[in-house]
Amino acid sequence: MTFYEFKRWVTYPLMTTHLVTVRQDLKRLLKGGGHPSLLDVGGRKSPYTINLPAAITLLDVPQEAGTKAELNLGFTRSILDTIKSQRSNIKNVVIQDMTQSTLAAHSYDAVVCVEVIEHVKEDEAFVNHISKVIKPGGWAYFTTPNGDYIKNEGPERNPDHVRHYTRVELQQLLGRYFETVDVHYAVKTGRYRVKGLRGYTLKKPLQTLDSIFSNVVNRFQSVGMASCAVETAHLVAVVHKNKNSSE
Repeated sequence: MTFYEFKRWVTYPLMTTHLVTVRQDLKRLLKGGGHPSLLDVGGRKSPYTINLPAAITLLDVPQEAGTKAELNLGFTRSILDTIKSQRSNIKNVVIQDMTQSTLAAHSYDAVVCVEVIEHVKEDEAFVNHISKVIKPGGWAYFTTPNGDYIKNEGPERNPDHVRHYTRVELQQLLGRYFETVDVHYAVKTGRYRVKGLRGYTLKKPLQTLDSIFSNVVNRFQSVGMASCAVETAHLVAVVHKNKNSSE
């Protein structure tokens, strides 16, 4: 474990409800699975797969000038060098667009795609390629904004989000490529969630303590929200591929 990984491990309980939820879900999915190969799509500086018992391949597009650079999306040489020095479970890094993937079929036990699909115009090709690289019997995990409640419009619109899926829309999309699909809601919205999203900094100790407190409160608020279409921030999808699948 590197020092960076140790710091992450110590502070995870204080982080946002979304991050804690994803980590807990992934640990459950990986439990008893040996040391599987896992493709983290849109992984970049992703905190979600740090310290997980898996051989991680990070995949992301190269960072380009414009919106991607402004929002710090995609890989740069600096990001790659930093990742390699900080992470001990990184097996490989792939710089390419998943909608045009050249990865071999059935090459990963699982795929993680956290808050990425809403950025992708060609979502059918995106999900199709993800399905192809997963081994028979494998799974994929997605999260994305909850389009049943959070609309990407108006002055607060995120310029890099192509769409926000409703639960039904995401279920239908994933159902065309996976045999088993479960989509549910997660993370209570409101002032505690918003306050918890602020970064932690020693320069603002009172704000940091308030953010930590807000995250703890939001964690309790979010219990039992899996069926709540309103006042939830995210959709979470867990999909499985049949063991006898040939695609």
